Amino acid sequence: MAFAGRWELESQEGYDEFCKLVGIPDDIIQKGRDYKTVTEVTQSGNDFTWTQFYPSNAKVTNNFTIGKESEMHTISGKTFKATVNMEGGKLTVSFPNYHQVNEISGGKLVETSKAGSVVLKRTSKKI
Repeated sequence: MAFAGRWELESQEGYDEFCKLVGIPDDIIQKGRDYKTVTEVTQSGNDFTWTQFYPSNAKVTNNFTIGKESEMHTISGKTFKATVNMEGGKLTVSFPNYHQVNEISGGKLVETSKAGSVVLKRTSKKI
């Protein structure tokens, strides 16, 4: 249940390079650069609801069960199937263009996304 709660983005590294690599338009990159994304996670056993709130009241919600294929959605409106796994207390999932690992470290939510050699690391504090 460590992931449950509301989290506000505190810092991010590699944002511009990662966003460009995965095809996010420049105007969206600019809008999101300094926005404090809020992530809300609810967890009941292996069942999760993971919602991210973006600028302009946009939000993306993904519901998934650990180890089971689920339909996932991206901020750009794309839908795909993926399986989220729990490995050593970390949530791992492969998206079409990158691999993501989410973990709680030092009481913070750390989301690390990797596409080739480009890494986006986002750290959020509990609110």
